[in-house]
Amino acid sequence: MPISSSSEPIRRRPSAWRRVSQAVVVLLAIAIAALAVLAWLGYRDDSSTGPREAVGDPAQQVAYGAYLAKVGDCMACHTAPGSKPYAGGAAIPTPFGTFYGPNITADAATGIGNWTADDFWRALHQGKGPSGTLLYPAFPYTEYTRITRADADALYAYLRSIPPVTQPSRPHELDFPYGWRPLLALWRGLYFKPGVHADARAAVPAFAAADAVVPDRPALIARGRYLVDGLGHCVACHAPRNALGATAQEAGLPGGDIAGLGWYAPALDGAARTGLGGWSEDDIVMLLKTGTGRHGAAAGPMAEVVVGSTQYLSDVDAQAIAAYLKTIPAPSTGDAPVVRAAGGMRRGAALYEQHCAQCHGAEGQGRGRDWPPLAGNIGVVAPYPGNAIQMVLAGGFAPATAANPQPHGMPPFGQVLSDDDVAAVVTYIRNSWGNAAGGVTSLQVKQARAVGG
Repeated sequence: MPISSSSEPIRRRPSAWRRVSQAVVVLLAIAIAALAVLAWLGYRDDSSTGPREAVGDPAQQVAYGAYLAKVGDCMACHTAPGSKPYAGGAAIPTPFGTFYGPNITADAATGIGNWTADDFWRALHQGKGPSGTLLYPAFPYTEYTRITRADADALYAYLRSIPPVTQPSRPHELDFPYGWRPLLALWRGLYFKPGVHADARAAVPAFAAADAVVPDRPALIARGRYLVDGLGHCVACHAPRNALGATAQEAGLPGGDIAGLGWYAPALDGAARTGLGGWSEDDIVMLLKTGTGRHGAAAGPMAEVVVGSTQYLSDVDAQAIAAYLKTIPAPSTGDAPVVRAAGGMRRGAALYEQHCAQCHGAEGQGRGRDWPPLAGNIGVVAPYPGNAIQMVLAGGFAPATAANPQPHGMPPFGQVLSDDDVAAVVTYIRNSWGNAAGGVTSLQVKQARAVGG
Protein backbone atom coordinates (compact mmCIF):
# COMPACT_ATOMS: atom_id res chain seq x y z
CA MET A 1 0.00 0.00 0.00
CA PRO A 2 1.59 3.33 -1.10
CA ILE A 3 2.27 5.85 1.58
CA SER A 4 1.37 8.74 -0.72
CA SER A 5 -0.68 8.97 -3.84
CA SER A 6 1.24 11.99 -5.12
CA SER A 7 3.29 11.38 -8.27
CA GLU A 8 5.71 14.32 -7.62
CA PRO A 9 9.21 13.41 -6.34
CA ILE A 10 10.19 14.39 -2.86
CA ARG A 11 12.46 17.51 -2.96
CA ARG A 12 15.39 17.45 -0.59
CA ARG A 13 16.84 20.62 0.90
CA PRO A 14 20.52 21.19 0.00
CA SER A 15 22.95 20.14 2.70
CA ALA A 16 24.78 22.71 4.81
CA TRP A 17 28.07 21.64 3.21
CA ARG A 18 26.69 22.31 -0.25
CA ARG A 19 25.53 25.80 0.76
CA VAL A 20 28.94 26.59 2.23
CA SER A 21 30.66 25.34 -0.94
CA GLN A 22 28.47 27.55 -3.11
CA ALA A 23 29.23 30.57 -0.92
CA VAL A 24 32.97 29.88 -1.11
CA VAL A 25 32.82 29.65 -4.91
CA VAL A 26 30.95 32.96 -5.11
CA LEU A 27 33.41 34.70 -2.76
CA LEU A 28 36.36 33.23 -4.66
CA ALA A 29 34.93 34.49 -7.94
CA ILE A 30 34.45 37.97 -6.44
CA ALA A 31 38.03 37.95 -5.11
CA ILE A 32 39.43 36.89 -8.48
CA ALA A 33 37.42 39.59 -10.22
CA ALA A 34 38.63 42.21 -7.74
CA LEU A 35 42.24 41.15 -8.21
CA ALA A 36 41.79 41.27 -11.97
CA VAL A 37 40.43 44.82 -11.76
CA LEU A 38 43.31 45.90 -9.51
CA ALA A 39 45.84 44.30 -11.86
CA TRP A 40 44.26 46.08 -14.83
CA LEU A 41 44.38 49.38 -12.98
CA GLY A 42 48.00 48.73 -12.05
CA TYR A 43 49.13 47.90 -15.58
CA ARG A 44 47.01 50.44 -17.42
CA ASP A 45 48.71 53.16 -19.44
CA ASP A 46 47.82 56.80 -19.17
CA SER A 47 46.66 57.75 -22.65
CA SER A 48 48.52 61.07 -22.60
CA THR A 49 52.17 61.06 -23.61
CA GLY A 50 52.50 64.65 -22.49
CA PRO A 51 53.12 66.66 -25.67
CA ARG A 52 56.63 68.06 -25.81
CA GLU A 53 57.13 71.78 -25.92
CA ALA A 54 59.48 73.51 -28.34
CA VAL A 55 62.87 74.29 -26.82
CA GLY A 56 64.23 77.72 -27.69
CA ASP A 57 67.63 77.40 -25.99
CA PRO A 58 68.94 73.86 -25.32
CA ALA A 59 71.67 75.17 -23.00
CA GLN A 60 69.07 76.98 -20.89
CA GLN A 61 66.97 73.81 -20.77
CA VAL A 62 69.95 71.81 -19.48
CA ALA A 63 70.68 74.46 -16.85
CA TYR A 64 67.07 74.42 -15.69
CA GLY A 65 67.16 70.61 -15.60
CA ALA A 66 70.23 70.77 -13.36
CA TYR A 67 68.32 73.05 -11.04
CA LEU A 68 65.32 70.70 -10.98
CA ALA A 69 67.60 67.76 -10.19
CA LYS A 70 68.71 69.64 -7.07
CA VAL A 71 65.13 70.54 -6.14
CA GLY A 72 64.22 66.85 -6.34
CA ASP A 73 67.45 65.82 -4.55
CA CYS A 74 67.95 63.16 -7.21
CA MET A 75 71.57 62.65 -6.27
CA ALA A 76 70.62 61.38 -2.80
CA CYS A 77 69.25 58.12 -4.17
CA HIS A 78 71.24 57.84 -7.39
CA THR A 79 74.76 58.46 -6.08
CA ALA A 80 76.48 56.14 -3.64
CA PRO A 81 79.00 57.67 -1.20
CA GLY A 82 82.32 58.06 -2.99
CA SER A 83 80.82 57.15 -6.36
CA LYS A 84 80.44 59.26 -9.48
CA PRO A 85 77.31 61.43 -9.76
CA TYR A 86 74.14 59.60 -10.74
CA ALA A 87 75.94 56.27 -11.27
CA GLY A 88 73.62 54.59 -8.77
CA GLY A 89 74.24 52.34 -5.81
CA ALA A 90 72.87 54.40 -2.91
CA ALA A 91 71.08 52.18 -0.38
CA ILE A 92 67.47 52.97 0.53
CA PRO A 93 66.42 50.94 3.61
CA THR A 94 62.72 50.16 3.98
CA PRO A 95 60.59 47.70 5.98
CA PHE A 96 60.40 45.57 2.82
CA GLY A 97 64.14 45.27 2.25
CA THR A 98 66.84 47.48 0.77
CA PHE A 99 66.46 49.24 -2.55
CA TYR A 100 69.43 50.60 -4.49
CA GLY A 101 69.19 53.67 -6.69
CA PRO A 102 69.94 52.74 -10.32
CA ASN A 103 72.49 54.27 -12.68
CA ILE A 104 70.81 57.16 -14.50
CA THR A 105 73.80 58.49 -16.41
CA ALA A 106 73.77 58.45 -20.20
CA ASP A 107 75.64 55.14 -20.41
CA ALA A 108 73.89 52.98 -23.01
CA ALA A 109 74.72 49.64 -21.41
CA THR A 110 74.13 50.28 -17.70
CA GLY A 111 72.36 53.65 -17.51
CA ILE A 112 69.58 55.39 -19.43
CA GLY A 113 71.60 56.12 -22.56
CA ASN A 114 69.11 54.22 -24.71
CA TRP A 115 66.07 55.91 -23.19
CA THR A 116 64.12 58.44 -25.20
CA ALA A 117 62.53 61.54 -23.73
CA ASP A 118 59.20 59.67 -23.92
CA ASP A 119 60.72 56.78 -21.95
CA PHE A 120 61.91 59.15 -19.25
CA TRP A 121 58.52 60.85 -19.09
CA ARG A 122 56.85 57.46 -18.79
CA ALA A 123 59.05 56.57 -15.81
CA LEU A 124 58.22 59.80 -13.97
CA HIS A 125 54.59 60.04 -14.97
CA GLN A 126 53.53 56.38 -14.96
CA GLY A 127 56.19 54.57 -12.93
CA LYS A 128 57.14 52.28 -15.82
CA GLY A 129 60.37 51.44 -17.55
CA PRO A 130 60.77 51.63 -21.36
CA SER A 131 59.60 48.03 -21.80
CA GLY A 132 56.60 48.53 -19.52
CA THR A 133 58.34 47.12 -16.42
CA LEU A 134 56.60 48.30 -13.27
CA LEU A 135 58.94 50.38 -11.09
CA TYR A 136 59.00 50.12 -7.34
CA PRO A 137 57.55 53.18 -5.56
CA ALA A 138 60.81 53.62 -3.64
CA PHE A 139 61.30 55.74 -6.77
CA PRO A 140 58.61 58.28 -5.86
CA TYR A 141 56.70 58.36 -9.13
CA THR A 142 53.59 58.57 -6.96
CA GLU A 143 54.64 62.22 -6.51
CA TYR A 144 56.70 62.73 -9.69
CA THR A 145 53.59 62.04 -11.76
CA ARG A 146 52.63 65.66 -11.04
CA ILE A 147 55.67 67.02 -12.89
CA THR A 148 54.92 68.76 -16.18
CA ARG A 149 56.24 67.38 -19.45
CA ALA A 150 58.42 70.48 -19.91
CA ASP A 151 60.13 69.90 -16.56
CA ALA A 152 60.55 66.18 -17.28
CA ASP A 153 62.22 67.04 -20.59
CA ALA A 154 64.53 69.52 -18.86
CA LEU A 155 65.57 66.84 -16.34
CA TYR A 156 66.13 64.39 -19.18
CA ALA A 157 68.25 66.91 -21.10
CA TYR A 158 70.38 67.51 -18.02
CA LEU A 159 70.94 63.81 -17.28
CA ARG A 160 71.92 63.26 -20.92
CA SER A 161 74.57 65.96 -20.50
CA ILE A 162 76.31 64.13 -17.63
CA PRO A 163 79.34 62.05 -18.63
CA PRO A 164 78.22 58.41 -18.91
CA VAL A 165 79.44 55.99 -16.27
CA THR A 166 79.56 52.26 -16.95
CA GLN A 167 78.37 50.80 -13.68
CA PRO A 168 75.67 48.12 -13.49
CA SER A 169 72.80 48.97 -11.17
CA ARG A 170 72.87 46.94 -7.98
CA PRO A 171 69.93 44.52 -7.59
CA HIS A 172 67.46 45.26 -4.83
CA GLU A 173 67.57 43.06 -1.74
CA LEU A 174 63.91 42.55 -0.85
CA ASP A 175 62.17 40.22 1.56
CA PHE A 176 59.72 37.65 0.25
CA PRO A 177 57.32 38.22 -1.49
CA TYR A 178 58.11 41.87 -2.30
CA GLY A 179 60.69 40.95 -4.92
CA TRP A 180 57.95 39.55 -7.17
CA ARG A 181 57.17 42.51 -9.41
CA PRO A 182 53.71 41.41 -10.61
CA LEU A 183 52.45 42.17 -7.09
CA LEU A 184 53.19 45.82 -7.86
CA ALA A 185 50.20 45.86 -10.19
CA LEU A 186 47.89 45.23 -7.24
CA TRP A 187 49.62 47.91 -5.17
CA ARG A 188 49.36 50.40 -8.00
CA GLY A 189 45.72 49.55 -8.52
CA LEU A 190 45.06 50.46 -4.90
CA TYR A 191 47.32 53.48 -4.43
CA PHE A 192 48.51 55.05 -7.68
CA LYS A 193 46.83 57.18 -10.31
CA PRO A 194 48.83 59.25 -12.83
CA GLY A 195 48.05 62.95 -12.92
CA VAL A 196 49.97 66.09 -13.81
CA HIS A 197 49.60 69.15 -11.58
CA ALA A 198 46.52 70.92 -12.84
CA ASP A 199 47.52 74.55 -12.24
CA ALA A 200 49.38 75.89 -15.27
CA ARG A 201 50.77 78.77 -13.19
CA ALA A 202 52.78 76.33 -11.11
CA ALA A 203 55.65 75.45 -13.45
CA VAL A 204 57.20 78.61 -14.84
CA PRO A 205 60.97 78.06 -15.29
CA ALA A 206 61.62 81.79 -14.75
CA PHE A 207 60.80 81.22 -11.07
CA ALA A 208 64.17 79.50 -10.75
CA ALA A 209 66.11 82.51 -12.00
CA ALA A 210 67.99 84.58 -9.45
CA ASP A 211 66.41 87.77 -10.75
CA ALA A 212 62.89 86.35 -11.09
CA VAL A 213 60.04 88.67 -10.21
CA VAL A 214 57.83 87.44 -7.40
CA PRO A 215 54.49 86.45 -8.99
CA ASP A 216 51.08 87.28 -7.59
CA ARG A 217 50.03 85.43 -4.46
CA PRO A 218 47.88 82.70 -6.08
CA ALA A 219 50.64 81.88 -8.58
CA LEU A 220 53.25 81.82 -5.82
CA ILE A 221 51.19 79.39 -3.75
CA ALA A 222 50.51 77.24 -6.82
CA ARG A 223 54.23 77.06 -7.53
CA GLY A 224 54.90 76.07 -3.92
CA ARG A 225 52.35 73.30 -4.04
CA TYR A 226 53.78 72.06 -7.33
CA LEU A 227 57.24 71.77 -5.79
CA VAL A 228 56.09 70.30 -2.46
CA ASP A 229 53.66 67.74 -3.88
CA GLY A 230 55.69 66.86 -6.97
CA LEU A 231 59.43 67.07 -7.39
CA GLY A 232 60.09 67.78 -3.71
CA HIS A 233 58.04 64.67 -2.76
CA CYS A 234 57.77 65.97 0.82
CA VAL A 235 54.93 63.56 1.58
CA ALA A 236 57.41 60.67 1.30
CA CYS A 237 58.71 61.56 4.78
CA HIS A 238 56.23 64.00 6.30
CA ALA A 239 53.19 61.70 6.24
CA PRO A 240 52.55 58.28 7.78
CA ARG A 241 52.63 55.14 5.64
CA ASN A 242 50.33 52.18 5.92
CA ALA A 243 51.42 48.54 6.22
CA LEU A 244 52.00 48.38 2.45
CA GLY A 245 54.15 51.49 2.37
CA ALA A 246 51.58 53.81 0.81
CA THR A 247 50.85 57.38 1.90
CA ALA A 248 47.49 59.09 1.62
CA GLN A 249 47.91 62.29 -0.38
CA GLU A 250 44.70 63.74 1.01
CA ALA A 251 46.09 63.38 4.54
CA GLY A 252 48.30 66.44 4.06
CA LEU A 253 51.67 66.59 5.79
CA PRO A 254 50.93 65.61 9.42
CA GLY A 255 54.38 64.12 10.06
CA GLY A 256 55.53 60.53 10.12
CA ASP A 257 58.20 58.02 11.12
CA ILE A 258 61.07 57.63 8.67
CA ALA A 259 61.14 53.85 8.51
CA GLY A 260 64.43 52.17 9.29
CA LEU A 261 66.28 55.36 10.26
CA GLY A 262 64.92 56.12 13.72
CA TRP A 263 63.93 59.70 12.88
CA TYR A 264 60.57 61.46 12.75
CA ALA A 265 59.66 64.01 10.07
CA PRO A 266 57.63 66.70 11.87
CA ALA A 267 54.25 67.97 10.71
CA LEU A 268 54.31 70.71 8.08
CA ASP A 269 50.71 71.76 8.69
CA GLY A 270 49.34 74.58 10.79
CA ALA A 271 49.36 72.74 14.12
CA ALA A 272 50.39 75.25 16.80
CA ARG A 273 52.54 72.94 18.94
CA THR A 274 53.79 70.17 16.64
CA GLY A 275 53.58 71.87 13.23
CA LEU A 276 54.33 75.20 11.55
CA GLY A 277 51.58 77.17 13.25
CA GLY A 278 54.11 79.34 15.09
CA TRP A 279 56.46 79.73 12.11
CA SER A 280 56.43 82.67 9.71
CA GLU A 281 57.14 82.27 6.00
CA ASP A 282 60.54 83.85 6.58
CA ASP A 283 61.27 81.22 9.26
CA ILE A 284 60.56 78.45 6.75
CA VAL A 285 62.67 80.09 4.04
CA MET A 286 65.60 80.48 6.46
CA LEU A 287 65.55 76.81 7.45
CA LEU A 288 65.33 75.67 3.82
CA LYS A 289 68.17 77.90 2.66
CA THR A 290 70.52 77.80 5.65
CA GLY A 291 69.59 74.70 7.65
CA THR A 292 69.05 76.74 10.81
CA GLY A 293 66.45 79.16 12.09
CA ARG A 294 64.65 80.72 15.04
CA HIS A 295 62.83 77.49 15.92
CA GLY A 296 65.59 74.92 15.50
CA ALA A 297 68.05 73.40 13.06
CA ALA A 298 67.71 70.68 10.45
CA ALA A 299 69.12 67.35 11.60
CA GLY A 300 69.25 63.76 10.46
CA PRO A 301 67.66 63.09 7.05
CA MET A 302 66.42 66.68 6.77
CA ALA A 303 69.96 67.98 7.14
CA GLU A 304 70.91 65.88 4.13
CA VAL A 305 67.98 67.32 2.19
CA VAL A 306 69.12 70.86 3.00
CA VAL A 307 72.71 70.10 1.93
CA GLY A 308 71.78 68.38 -1.33
CA SER A 309 68.61 70.21 -2.27
CA THR A 310 66.85 73.08 -0.53
CA GLN A 311 69.85 75.35 -0.05
CA TYR A 312 69.92 75.65 -3.85
CA LEU A 313 66.33 76.83 -4.15
CA SER A 314 65.91 80.18 -5.83
CA ASP A 315 64.64 82.87 -3.51
CA VAL A 316 61.29 82.85 -5.27
CA ASP A 317 60.91 79.06 -5.12
CA ALA A 318 61.85 78.99 -1.42
CA GLN A 319 59.28 81.71 -0.80
CA ALA A 320 56.72 79.79 -2.85
CA ILE A 321 57.21 76.64 -0.76
CA ALA A 322 56.86 78.64 2.44
CA ALA A 323 53.74 80.38 1.15
CA TYR A 324 52.11 77.07 0.26
CA LEU A 325 53.01 75.35 3.54
CA LYS A 326 51.42 78.19 5.48
CA THR A 327 48.12 77.49 3.68
CA ILE A 328 47.92 73.95 5.08
CA PRO A 329 45.50 74.11 8.01
CA ALA A 330 45.94 72.53 11.38
CA PRO A 331 44.29 69.11 11.61
CA SER A 332 40.66 69.23 12.64
CA THR A 333 41.53 67.15 15.69
CA GLY A 334 44.09 69.75 16.80
CA ASP A 335 47.68 69.02 17.81
CA ALA A 336 48.88 65.50 18.47
CA PRO A 337 47.57 64.29 21.83
CA VAL A 338 49.80 65.01 24.82
CA VAL A 339 50.90 62.13 27.02
CA ARG A 340 52.33 63.56 30.20
CA ALA A 341 55.71 62.41 31.42
CA ALA A 342 55.48 59.55 33.85
CA GLY A 343 58.62 60.36 35.81
CA GLY A 344 62.34 61.03 35.63
CA MET A 345 61.95 64.81 35.51
CA ARG A 346 64.17 65.53 38.55
CA ARG A 347 66.94 63.29 37.28
CA GLY A 348 66.54 64.70 33.78
CA ALA A 349 66.78 68.26 35.09
CA ALA A 350 70.08 67.49 36.82
CA LEU A 351 71.52 65.88 33.69
CA TYR A 352 70.33 68.80 31.56
CA GLU A 353 72.00 71.33 33.85
CA GLN A 354 75.24 69.32 33.79
CA HIS A 355 75.48 68.58 30.04
CA CYS A 356 73.10 70.81 28.08
CA ALA A 357 72.26 74.13 29.68
CA GLN A 358 75.56 75.81 28.82
CA CYS A 359 74.70 75.76 25.11
CA HIS A 360 70.90 75.49 24.98
CA GLY A 361 70.16 77.79 27.91
CA ALA A 362 68.62 77.24 31.32
CA GLU A 363 65.15 77.69 29.82
CA GLY A 364 65.83 75.80 26.60
CA GLN A 365 65.89 79.10 24.70
CA GLY A 366 69.07 78.40 22.73
CA ARG A 367 71.56 81.02 21.55
CA GLY A 368 71.26 82.43 18.07
CA ARG A 369 71.36 79.89 15.29
CA ASP A 370 74.52 78.20 16.57
CA TRP A 371 72.74 76.49 19.47
CA PRO A 372 69.09 75.91 18.54
CA PRO A 373 66.25 76.34 21.02
CA LEU A 374 64.65 73.28 22.58
CA ALA A 375 61.57 75.11 23.87
CA GLY A 376 58.85 74.96 21.23
CA ASN A 377 61.06 72.94 18.88
CA ILE A 378 58.80 70.77 16.71
CA GLY A 379 61.51 68.12 16.42
CA VAL A 380 61.70 67.87 20.19
CA VAL A 381 57.95 67.64 20.83
CA ALA A 382 57.16 65.31 17.92
CA PRO A 383 54.91 62.34 18.76
CA TYR A 384 57.90 60.01 18.38
CA PRO A 385 61.00 61.10 20.37
CA GLY A 386 63.54 59.62 17.96
CA ASN A 387 64.98 62.97 16.84
CA ALA A 388 65.89 64.13 20.34
CA ILE A 389 67.20 60.68 21.30
CA GLN A 390 69.41 60.43 18.21
CA MET A 391 70.86 63.89 18.77
CA VAL A 392 71.73 63.12 22.39
CA LEU A 393 73.28 59.78 21.44
CA ALA A 394 75.23 60.75 18.32
CA GLY A 395 75.39 64.54 18.33
CA GLY A 396 76.03 66.10 14.96
CA PHE A 397 76.28 69.32 13.04
CA ALA A 398 73.69 71.53 11.44
CA PRO A 399 74.00 71.23 7.64
CA ALA A 400 76.89 73.13 6.08
CA THR A 401 75.36 75.47 3.51
CA ALA A 402 76.51 78.42 1.45
CA ALA A 403 74.76 80.71 3.93
CA ASN A 404 76.15 78.87 6.97
CA PRO A 405 79.37 77.16 5.84
CA GLN A 406 80.82 76.47 9.31
CA PRO A 407 77.95 75.39 11.55
CA HIS A 408 78.46 74.60 15.19
CA GLY A 409 78.12 70.99 16.26
CA MET A 410 76.80 69.07 19.22
CA PRO A 411 79.04 66.42 20.83
CA PRO A 412 77.75 62.86 21.20
CA PHE A 413 76.71 61.70 24.65
CA GLY A 414 75.97 58.08 23.78
CA GLN A 415 79.20 56.88 25.40
CA VAL A 416 78.75 59.09 28.47
CA LEU A 417 75.11 58.55 29.36
CA SER A 418 73.33 55.26 30.00
CA ASP A 419 70.01 54.40 28.39
CA ASP A 420 68.26 55.44 31.60
CA ASP A 421 70.15 58.75 31.61
CA VAL A 422 69.25 59.53 28.00
CA ALA A 423 65.62 58.63 28.65
CA ALA A 424 65.54 60.96 31.66
CA VAL A 425 67.12 63.99 29.95
CA VAL A 426 65.01 63.63 26.80
CA THR A 427 61.90 63.26 28.94
CA TYR A 428 62.90 66.49 30.69
CA ILE A 429 63.41 68.56 27.53
CA ARG A 430 60.17 67.23 26.03
CA ASN A 431 58.21 68.39 29.07
CA SER A 432 59.80 71.66 30.17
CA TRP A 433 59.50 75.37 29.23
CA GLY A 434 56.02 74.88 27.78
CA ASN A 435 56.85 71.64 25.96
CA ALA A 436 54.43 68.81 26.64
CA ALA A 437 55.24 65.66 24.71
CA GLY A 438 55.27 62.70 27.05
CA GLY A 439 57.98 60.55 28.57
CA VAL A 440 60.73 58.47 27.03
CA THR A 441 61.67 54.94 28.09
CA SER A 442 65.08 53.32 28.25
CA LEU A 443 63.77 50.71 25.80
CA GLN A 444 63.20 53.45 23.22
CA VAL A 445 66.77 54.63 23.74
CA LYS A 446 68.08 51.08 23.36
CA GLN A 447 66.15 50.70 20.12
CA ALA A 448 67.53 54.03 18.87
CA ARG A 449 71.07 52.88 19.61
CA ALA A 450 70.46 49.75 17.54
CA VAL A 451 69.10 51.70 14.58
CA GLY A 452 71.92 54.22 14.74
CA GLY A 453 74.56 51.52 14.75
